[in-house]
Amino acid sequence: MTAVPNAADMPGAARVPSAPEVPDVPDAPDAASVLLSGIVGSTAYGLAHAGSDTDRLGLFAVPTERLHGLHPPKESYVSTDPDRTLHEAAKWCRLALGGNPTVTELVWLPDELYEVRTPLGDELIGIRATLLSAHRVRAAYLGYATRQFRRLRAKDPRERGARVAKHARHLKRLCHQGLELYTTGRLTLRVEDPQEYRDFGERVAADPEAALPLLRHYEAAFGTSATVLPDEPDEAAAEAWLRRVRERCWTACATG
Repeated sequence: MTAVPNAADMPGAARVPSAPEVPDVPDAPDAASVLLSGIVGSTAYGLAHAGSDTDRLGLFAVPTERLHGLHPPKESYVSTDPDRTLHEAAKWCRLALGGNPTVTELVWLPDELYEVRTPLGDELIGIRATLLSAHRVRAAYLGYATRQFRRLRAKDPRERGARVAKHARHLKRLCHQGLELYTTGRLTLRVEDPQEYRDFGERVAADPEAALPLLRHYEAAFGTSATVLPDEPDEAAAEAWLRRVRERCWTACATG
């Protein structure tokens, strides 16, 4: 297993602490079972500020023999100190094949944001484009942004503030990244102009209706833009990768 230094010195990135060895969660998987892990969220987008949390996401492999018991093992672990989410390999694949934006970004991180990369993790990065499909990317990214707008619109004016601005920034980001995936088959996590996103967040915090023109623009763009993505993801590629994981991780994960 290879540990990759974090991105403390990247332009626009917040300084981040060293990677935790294991998540602080009872019965969590040990570090040797983690196949891929990195820093996601605002740090990856270039939107972090001095008070931002450092969010980590990863995937691990349950020893294959445990899958044959009476009680299936837990598929996800979430800790808040540090902020870290780990999904078991099969669950991660199901979420990614469904177009889930949060899990998808794990395989599109800049190299310097990975903290754990194993050969099996690199294999997964190598098939990342096969996990995408046109209608699922559109439904996941644009659908999430639309639901986010409805929640912002429903907020009591007295409750608006920094959190609303943050949600608005991510609404804009999801629209932009979703259309990029839809039209190019690639995902760039770091936004081009962070200040533009911050200004947008402040406008929406003051008046949620300010997000509507942007949402309408992206709805139209998804409707008129050509896509390079297939109608369905290549489940066979994910299945083949997962079977390699199960073969190499019978009693413990041998990732080499």
